[in-house]
Amino acid sequence: MSQMPWADWVGRTETLLDTVSPTPARAMAATLGGNPAGSFPQGADAPPLWTWLYFLPQAPMGEVGPDGHPKRGGFLPPIELPRRMWAGSRCTFLEPVRIGDDIRKTSTIVKIAEKVGNAGTLIFVTVKHEVSARGSLAMIEEQDLVYMNIPAQWQPPAPTPLPTCAWSEQVSIDPVFLFRFSALTFNGHRIHYDRTYATEVEKYPGLVVHGPAQAILLFDAATRRHPGKQPASFTFRGLRPLFDFDSISLSGSPRSDGGLDLFTANGEGAVGMQASLEWAA
Repeated sequence: MSQMPWADWVGRTETLLDTVSPTPARAMAATLGGNPAGSFPQGADAPPLWTWLYFLPQAPMGEVGPDGHPKRGGFLPPIELPRRMWAGSRCTFLEPVRIGDDIRKTSTIVKIAEKVGNAGTLIFVTVKHEVSARGSLAMIEEQDLVYMNIPAQWQPPAPTPLPTCAWSEQVSIDPVFLFRFSALTFNGHRIHYDRTYATEVEKYPGLVVHGPAQAILLFDAATRRHPGKQPASFTFRGLRPLFDFDSISLSGSPRSDGGLDLFTANGEGAVGMQASLEWAA
């Protein structure tokens, strides 16, 4: 498969506007197990990654594809490979985003690349998002999307063993959590809440835990352990899917440079996501 049909999509931009209302932030806090009562008043800082609760896709039902995503085309190229996943991101935090802020996100397709591996043809699309608040650039994210074929049967990738970490905590992930996270991010991808679709169509063994949900859980666990520190950047990459039946842990260790290495893992100690958090000076 040639990537030539999508070469003209590189450089395409899209700008969206939104307002940081408190209800999505309070709902996310409740989904993570906190008590949102009285939280996130006007002017309060929102956790940096929670900009994912805003600028949500709003495709009408007639424009939704069979997997629950908006139909191919629009801002993203109409790549025909049926499985689409958020593979990872590189986030830089410059200014806080606050409840009540009017915010702007400009997205640019910066790269489209084709690779062939054990899973067959893979198409990677890298999108750069720039989020501004109060007239200043607040967050830059480079997000990697990957498109691939659906295999005839589930074949887990070779496990990456969880290294020895300084701390670890268990997290409860069940279908209700997955549904609430899907609702908060307006993510219609059926692998997260429709077990029949996930197992019979996409050949997964269960409901898939969202990559951004794992990222938010890791970020939350790390920042809770370091009150008063301000994050400067956060990078994450998915290595292996995690499922609703897994016993899932969040783990982390400080590095010699002052940053943190972070991991999600299943009950067998196979890493699902690896991440890195750097603190502001």
